[in-house]
Amino acid sequence: MSRLGKLAISIPAGTDVSVSSDDITVKGKGGTLVRPTHSAVSVKVESGSVSVTPANDSRLAKALWGTYAAHVKNMISGVNTPFVKKLQIEGIGYKAELQGKNLKMALGFSHPVIVAIPEGLTALVEKNIITISGADKDAVGQFAASIRALKKPEPYKGKGIRYEGEVVRQKQGKKAAAAS
Repeated sequence: MSRLGKLAISIPAGTDVSVSSDDITVKGKGGTLVRPTHSAVSVKVESGSVSVTPANDSRLAKALWGTYAAHVKNMISGVNTPFVKKLQIEGIGYKAELQGKNLKMALGFSHPVIVAIPEGLTALVEKNIITISGADKDAVGQFAASIRALKKPEPYKGKGIRYEGEVVRQKQGKKAAAAS
């Protein structure tokens, strides 16, 4: 039994949830999100709440029950308040700037790294902190992870791109040879 799936998800005012045969659509002030449904899970909208139930008694249906409940809950909260991830750039000469719909970064390579910002997401850069926000939690997290993967924080000096608040354990490095 899914603990998340058993709970009904309330729909706040100003948010519209509709379910067709093959997808779930959530509309709100932050935009519109659409997610395809699976045949093993049934989603119903009734009197200001959404309920997710397994369509049959299979193992797949039980596995997807809580997953789809979490997806619907994230879609509803995402169209009302956007999800935000912050990335911090550490290192001398490492910097980022916006160029239209692209993010241009100097990360210690011989060339600048240019990354296109996906549709539906916004990015802000101020003092080497990149703020990514959007209604879709999956897209925000995936874009933040792809930026971090360009230059992960290294364990000796801590240079690279990290999530705000992430702690990178520092290694000691080489010791100077003792004169004997």
